[in-house]
Amino acid sequence: MLTKNIVRAIFLVLLQVLILKRIDFGSYDFYYVHIIVYPLLILLLPVKTPNAIVVTVAFVAGLFVDMFYDSPGVHTSAAVFVGFIRSYLLKVLEPYEGYSVDTSPTIRAMGISWFLSYASTLMFVYMIFYFSVEAFSFVYIQDIILRTIFSFISSLVIIFMYIFIVNPKN
Repeated sequence: MLTKNIVRAIFLVLLQVLILKRIDFGSYDFYYVHIIVYPLLILLLPVKTPNAIVVTVAFVAGLFVDMFYDSPGVHTSAAVFVGFIRSYLLKVLEPYEGYSVDTSPTIRAMGISWFLSYASTLMFVYMIFYFSVEAFSFVYIQDIILRTIFSFISSLVIIFMYIFIVNPKN
């Protein structure tokens, strides 16, 4: 399982920095869409992964993405924040039976409605945190909200496409 998660992490980070970074929706004044999918590697870590490891993985992935985006600390801080709150959200969404030891939060293991609420919550938190830190001022609240909404929708569509194509078992 460790090898599978490492390969997934490398693939998602490379997809983010080599392909999705180059997609530009910035025609005219519409620069609100940013497709960000690498947080999926944080979301798909096994449920019982210790929080310290999740935050460390989020830190390394965010740092690597920041190097390519020339955004010192912005992706890192958002990824670490999502890695930190992940365990709390998993407790809130925990089924009555609980989680098994090696369960990964995937559609196959938990169901589509559970995964939709899990992934959408964490991705929305990532987006709002990321764009707030990037703007670093609430003077741009309209831009922050528009970027969050449009980037959230486009990223979630790509994430679900990835999930249905790759269909990770765990």
